[in-house]
Amino acid sequence: MLAMALLLARTAFAQADQRVLVTEAKLTLASFLNDPNMTWLQRNLGQAKAVLIAPSVTRAGFILGGSGGRAVAVARDPATSKWVGPAFYTLATASVGFQAGIAVSEVVTLVMTEKGLNSLLADSFKLGGDASIAAGPVGAGARSDITADLVAFSRSKGIYAGINLDGTIVNVSDEWNNIYYGKPTNAADILLRKSAQNRQASELLNVVAKAAKK
Repeated sequence: MLAMALLLARTAFAQADQRVLVTEAKLTLASFLNDPNMTWLQRNLGQAKAVLIAPSVTRAGFILGGSGGRAVAVARDPATSKWVGPAFYTLATASVGFQAGIAVSEVVTLVMTEKGLNSLLADSFKLGGDASIAAGPVGAGARSDITADLVAFSRSKGIYAGINLDGTIVNVSDEWNNIYYGKPTNAADILLRKSAQNRQASELLNVVAKAAKK
């Protein structure tokens, strides 16, 4: 019993960063779902094939700059409509132009097409290149005629100016996936074959599932 307790404690400690990101993703998504300006996201989440959540995307630089952060993705099983995951990713963008200071945004992206979902299963893909991306509309009168593989919503300290993710490279974080699930795994194992699970993700999955039924 003692050995089992020590093993569980050691596993939880090893997964600390991953567990924190999953919890932050749940809080970010819940906040967007309660935001009266995010009506398009709320109405269309049930049609999404997956959701990519980045609780903190940092943009910084002077003249030469870029943005980056970590994200998790959950996907809907088309056979059962149950949500599975998460898989871990990194986001990175380089940019050239006048910019100064640091800005931090939280981003929720709905994956609306099979092409978008297949991009998540690849080791790496480029937003706006391998998969089209559109800025999500905000406000009660947001238009509904959006055709893109991914639709991204972002906030920066409550401001809906958004963050331009076009050109962002999304990479699967194999190291974080392996640590979180305690075995070698990849995005397809997690989001498609459902052969990797972690009970700690249940709260995040419940938030997505509840919102998708509305």
